[in-house]
Amino acid sequence: MAEKAEVRHTLSEQQARQLANVTKTVPMMETITPRWLVTFLSWVPVEAGTYRVNKVKPTHPGTRTIECSPDEEIDLPEIYVDYDEKPREYTLNAVTTVLDVQTRISDLYRSPHDQIREQLRLMIEKVKERQENELVNNAEYGLINNVASEFRVKTRKGAPTPDDMDELISRVWKEPGFFLAHPRAIAAFGRECTRRGVPPPTVNLYGSQFLTWRGLPLVPCDKLAIKSEKTSILLVRTGEKKQGVIGLFQPGLPGEVTPSLSVRFMGINHKAIASYLISLYCSIAVLTEDAIGVLEGVNVDQYHEYK
Repeated sequence: MAEKAEVRHTLSEQQARQLANVTKTVPMMETITPRWLVTFLSWVPVEAGTYRVNKVKPTHPGTRTIECSPDEEIDLPEIYVDYDEKPREYTLNAVTTVLDVQTRISDLYRSPHDQIREQLRLMIEKVKERQENELVNNAEYGLINNVASEFRVKTRKGAPTPDDMDELISRVWKEPGFFLAHPRAIAAFGRECTRRGVPPPTVNLYGSQFLTWRGLPLVPCDKLAIKSEKTSILLVRTGEKKQGVIGLFQPGLPGEVTPSLSVRFMGINHKAIASYLISLYCSIAVLTEDAIGVLEGVNVDQYHEYK
């Protein structure tokens, strides 16, 4: 004999939810990263969008140089410092996009979260992610493409070992600031250190923990590409005073939201679509060749068994 369906005498949970307010988060976007490279760089404001790096011509063998004062009365050498006649100039690169929002949507669905504000926030995050990618990989000014040949080091056996990192430090030895590496490369280096019984210490910077080697933080950046399970690790010196690597930005833009990033309203068209122009201007300059080095051929998929 079939059982009778249960008769409810109270309001069900599903029915009650029809009258309840749901707490909603702002949109979450998984592709947002900490973008530590932007934080660790020194940034220099640029006038008229151009930055010129003046350099001294290298001294060739046989050139007269400064000497100690001799005991005898002889003519001292007359010398001077010669400048490069064709210095490199960096022009700020523009990362831009246009956000379109149907005004009916932004008018009717603006609570509890404003549609335009959230759309702009997410688009700005996308622009900033693209900025960091350009700082690393841009064909003209990106870090990877501006390492001189004598500052490129190959791993000895593929996996990044303490010896490999020390070799890189020996190239960029004048007050290096930080390593820049893909998170998987940092993990691979950690495994090699653990295998040798020298686990890298950590340091707290900007409220976050970073692994270090020889006192230099290993800064994670997923913009360093991994191809066929191989990647690169950069070592960078920063700052104008140290003749290092610097970021370039344009201050005082119309509609500036943050330095060198602006949002400007472009108007509403005949289809009631409002448009906003998002622009970010940036570049990066390597002031001297010995300010940056790279460890190449870093294998990230080598693991060890511990007994």
